[in-house]
Amino acid sequence: MNFRHLDPGSAPLSLWRAIMKGDALAIPDSALRRVAAGHAMLAKAARGNDAIYGVNTGFGKLASVRIPIEKLAELQVNIVRSHCAGVGRPLDGSVVRLILALKIASLAHGASGVNPATLELLSQMLARGVLPVVPGQGSVGASGDLAPLAHLAAVLIGEGQAVFGGETLPGSAALSRAGLAPVALGPKEGLALLNGTQVSTALALAGLFAIEDCFAAALVTGAMSVDAAAGADTPFDARIQTLRGQPGQIDVANVLRALMADSEIRRSHLADDPRVQDPYSLRCQPQVMGAALDVMRAAAAMLAREANGVTDNPLVMQDTGEVLSGGNFHAEPVAFAADMLALAAAETGNIVQRRCAMLVDPSLSGLPAFLIPKPGLNSGFMIPEVTSAALASENRMRAAPASTDTISTSINQEDHVSMAAHGARRLLPMAENLAGIVAIEALMAAQGIEMRAPLRPGPRAKRALDRVRTISAFLDADRSLSAEIAAMTACVAGGEFTADLPEVRGLLPSST
Repeated sequence: MNFRHLDPGSAPLSLWRAIMKGDALAIPDSALRRVAAGHAMLAKAARGNDAIYGVNTGFGKLASVRIPIEKLAELQVNIVRSHCAGVGRPLDGSVVRLILALKIASLAHGASGVNPATLELLSQMLARGVLPVVPGQGSVGASGDLAPLAHLAAVLIGEGQAVFGGETLPGSAALSRAGLAPVALGPKEGLALLNGTQVSTALALAGLFAIEDCFAAALVTGAMSVDAAAGADTPFDARIQTLRGQPGQIDVANVLRALMADSEIRRSHLADDPRVQDPYSLRCQPQVMGAALDVMRAAAAMLAREANGVTDNPLVMQDTGEVLSGGNFHAEPVAFAADMLALAAAETGNIVQRRCAMLVDPSLSGLPAFLIPKPGLNSGFMIPEVTSAALASENRMRAAPASTDTISTSINQEDHVSMAAHGARRLLPMAENLAGIVAIEALMAAQGIEMRAPLRPGPRAKRALDRVRTISAFLDADRSLSAEIAAMTACVAGGEFTADLPEVRGLLPSST
């Protein structure tokens, strides 16, 4: 087990990626001391005469109901039980790992009033692989991701369900097998565990990382398609990009030039080429992919801040001892970030799919119809192109913004909500579709490049072509391509397709 040092408020995106893949968090002693101090302040306030929301009052519309001191612990257990109302398919274990880590990072600021023992149990659950079963639906993205986080919190008190060692068990049994014991919740602890945007943020971060891998692969397949179509690299000239000044566009053009460097195919038509300009899907890659990259970077920055913030309510101000109620649980930043990522994924898929359509069209590509040596007798890549169109269309439907929707809940107390959770939850399925579109282009572009033989692409594009050929051989006659598309999709989605191209990976927001 690799432990990553947690510096509350300053964790980089790369840390969250590592957590999803199996790393754990090491909480510094300084953070534990702050948590202990915040817990002591909250416990003192709970014994006082002032009404403190969710500490000695009811919740939501019941905030005016005062709870006697001898019932404060029961109040926190009740909120966990009552809020376990999530539905739908449970979230993937890698996402649940990220939710646990994000909750740890938020509580580690010491502003939530929890007992250090509660934080330690969360940390041990992450390290030992006790992953609560968290239904994916039920949050509207305000007052925190209440229902899904309640299912996570239930395991801490020995209830609910958790996966441990590949087996789904009652929460108490899962803890016991991992050598852990439930905690007894003190004042505000149930609310601190349920409040917060950790589910929405985890889903959005998981979507970001998956879309990044597809985006990186799409840069490579885009460069390959230029060679396959014997296109020009003039549109990627640095001077053109500088005159516009968009940073993503400049960075994408730099990478495309590097990917196409020393291409024999390109050199073969530098003179006497009757074509004046290539289709937009080839020559406007810096403009389209660059804009998508800028949007991804902006969304990533919002999510990085959210992941490092404190998003429950009320909060302990350690400098004054005040306990202040606010609205940090409202997930509007996450909802906007998720919408931005959905747009970037959909538009990346759109331009990739247009290149797929171009490659099978002999009037545009200059290659045999459907990229097959004997078209007519063979259909070649006819239907893979149709599949890419189906996936791109599905992503366009999913890209409609979620953040513009709202609905009043809790008897109009929570009268504006963000819908961040399902806005973020769609991102992983969209990334899966995008990986499929890019995979199909990879197969088609490799086919087109080899049809240009004996001319060869540049060394970086050749490296990508060789990777494709470990999965799918040249298509000289019709065969079933479904398994090869699936294998190539996994290569794209897993990041393996671009793993040895640091100039491509370095563009991604989570690379630092």
